[in-house]
Amino acid sequence: MKNTIYSVITGTGSYIPPKRIQNENFLHNEFYDTDGTKLKKTNQEIVDKFLEITTIAERRYVADDLVTSDIAYYAAVDAIKSARIDQEDLDYVIVAHNFGDVRKDNKQVDIVPSLAARVKHKLEIKNPYAVAYDLPFGCPGWLQAVIQADYFIKSGDAKKVLVIGAEVLSRVSDPHDRDSMLYADGAGAIVLEARESDTPVGILAHKTRSDAYLYSQMLYMDKSYKPDSEHKDDLFLKMNGRKLYQYALETVPQAIKACLEKNGTHLSEVKKVLIHQANGKMDDAILSRLYGLYDMAVVPDDIMPMTISWLGNSSVATVPTLLDLLLKDKLDTHKINKGDTLVFASVGAGMNVNAMIYKM
Repeated sequence: MKNTIYSVITGTGSYIPPKRIQNENFLHNEFYDTDGTKLKKTNQEIVDKFLEITTIAERRYVADDLVTSDIAYYAAVDAIKSARIDQEDLDYVIVAHNFGDVRKDNKQVDIVPSLAARVKHKLEIKNPYAVAYDLPFGCPGWLQAVIQADYFIKSGDAKKVLVIGAEVLSRVSDPHDRDSMLYADGAGAIVLEARESDTPVGILAHKTRSDAYLYSQMLYMDKSYKPDSEHKDDLFLKMNGRKLYQYALETVPQAIKACLEKNGTHLSEVKKVLIHQANGKMDDAILSRLYGLYDMAVVPDDIMPMTISWLGNSSVATVPTLLDLLLKDKLDTHKINKGDTLVFASVGAGMNVNAMIYKM
């Protein structure tokens, strides 16, 4: 009997900026509402409420001299070393991001050449058939890039793919918008390789949806909320937080369930749920709703590892960074063993939602 080709993660890497930004750093900001009026609550009240809603106590920012392609490269080096491969053997280098290289002194988006091309250059890959391209897909971009890589491998077009998620959100967040406290910087990467097996392993199934007809403007770019802002010519990341929360609660559990059913896997078989670290309380609610779809009243305490309380929301980087920390035993209370079934899921601008089932 002929073995089946599966896509297996053979290496992981991440770059977590050393610069810690605690909630107290925002106590001197001037926060404004969407209509341009200054918020009446004190900054201490705003910060305390933010922590209660999101569970975020601190986040990481990159150094002033770094851009997204730099930290994507650092994560790539880490993943390649972890996989113990020669980077010249890579068939694809895919970089998921949404804002390109935004410098500290210039907020203009820079995506020519692509970030993937820049990373390939930094890695000194000479192989012209290592195809390098970017994928902007909102926060689910890294997971969607993994899904694309799986298609390349399953079709026989690739044997080794480097998939990176990197973002510097600190430079596209409005300092006068309380939502700016959500955002962080970081990068994560994996090496995905083809493996023949007579038993299912690696990526087993995935599911993606895009709800652009009704929800394309849940996340968007706009000017600062402060009417006379010193950044009046710049555009910043904005979100409709309340509607986005409800959208995620309604769609992510359904997408995960559809993915599990596609593979014939029951939720009770899942060891870990690795979900985009967008908002701690929102992720808890998504997980509870998911278990409710299966009429399972008790959610296991150790099912969903979280990093958002100390790393914040780094968009496409949250899930690969979480995976890297998990596989390298850097999350004390969480372990993954051979044979475990994992669920990956993400939600973000588009609005896009995706999920993936993975067997260790």
